[in-house]
Amino acid sequence: MMLSKFSRYALYAAVEMARAGDRPVTVAEVAEPHGIPAAALAKVFQQLVRAGIAVGTRGIGGGYRLARPRTEITVLDVVSVFDSLRTPGHHLLDARAESTTRPPDTDAIQRLFDEVDEGIRATLASVTLDTLIR
Repeated sequence: MMLSKFSRYALYAAVEMARAGDRPVTVAEVAEPHGIPAAALAKVFQQLVRAGIAVGTRGIGGGYRLARPRTEITVLDVVSVFDSLRTPGHHLLDARAESTTRPPDTDAIQRLFDEVDEGIRATLASVTLDTLIR
C-alpha cells in the first residue's frame, strides 16, 4: 500500500495539531520543518476541516487545531480523507477476475489480498494520534 503525498502531509499536520493541544498551529509551522509546500498544505488543512478532523480560526492567533480529542482520531480517519483503501471483496487481480470462468487459484489469491487489506485497515484504525505523539 502506498499513501498519496496528501495523506502523508495530512498525517504530519494532524500530529502537529495533536502536539499543540488547544493552541492553533499555522500552515507555516507544519510546512517548514517537514519540507511541505505551503500551498499544498493549506489545501490539506481545508480538507481536514471539511472532514471534521480539524477546525480553523482566522486572523491573528489563528490556525488549525483538532476538532476532537487526539485519543479519538485514528490514522485511518486521516488517511481516508485522501486515499480510499480497497475494500475486501473488490477484485484486484484483473478484469478476468469478474468472469465466471476464473482459474481456481484466483479465489485463493483474492482471499490473501483481502486479508492483507483488512490487516492494514485494522492497524491504521488501531493507532490514534495520541499513540503517535507518545
